[in-house]
Amino acid sequence: MSEPKTTTIEINGHPCRVWSKGSGPKIGWFAGFGGLPRWTPFLDELAKSRTVIAPSLPGTPGATGHTLLDTHLDWICAVRDMIVKTGLEGADLAGSSVGGSLAAEFAAMWPHKVRKLVLIAPFGLYDEADPPADVWAQKPDDQPGLLCANPQVWKDYKAVPAGANSVEWPIEQIRASEAAARIFWPLGNTQLVKRLPTIIAPTLLLWGAEDRLMPRSYADRFARAIKGETTIRTIASAGHLAELDQPEATARAILDFTA
Repeated sequence: MSEPKTTTIEINGHPCRVWSKGSGPKIGWFAGFGGLPRWTPFLDELAKSRTVIAPSLPGTPGATGHTLLDTHLDWICAVRDMIVKTGLEGADLAGSSVGGSLAAEFAAMWPHKVRKLVLIAPFGLYDEADPPADVWAQKPDDQPGLLCANPQVWKDYKAVPAGANSVEWPIEQIRASEAAARIFWPLGNTQLVKRLPTIIAPTLLLWGAEDRLMPRSYADRFARAIKGETTIRTIASAGHLAELDQPEATARAILDFTA
């Protein structure tokens, strides 16, 4: 697996890493809970036929500045700035979990700036009768099994790579969880449901068949709220972060939909 190209953009005066790789039409990727600490086999699968552009959200590995974002609107505007500066206006957008929610926000606020939209078990909705799990309330040993069907996949994703600063690396991972909490606390309800009807981009909703964090019923909630064309697909043997558990199957579903 070859390394992606690394560039930097500035968001609110702070550096934001942008990874890119591949050729073909652009597709933007906004990573899920935990951010993007390393390039993944899933992104390599997408890069076989697309130019993948993956900016790091503020506070996640590769970017800082999350403490400046005090309101949900601040986060949405930061994402818009990232999309503009990386040349993703009018391109396909895909996001998982935390990143999926923010991709949906952009598609709702600027509906003509997204060609097709892919959301993998996105945050942003909340139903007291069928609540998501609270990822921040989990003991460290329980979190991997909540995020991936195979807990070892999450552990490997977060493991300190060769050459990384063994002190700074875990701090970055904790900071990513803090950044997500700033976006979605409390309860993960950002009132996104009120904005979903303005999405006009054809939308693919992907759910891991073994998602223990976000109930499968939320796929139907998203589909009912989005007024444009929606498709729901389930990824077998995958948990909340389906792109980590099943990189090839998840990438194939996205490539088929956005072809």
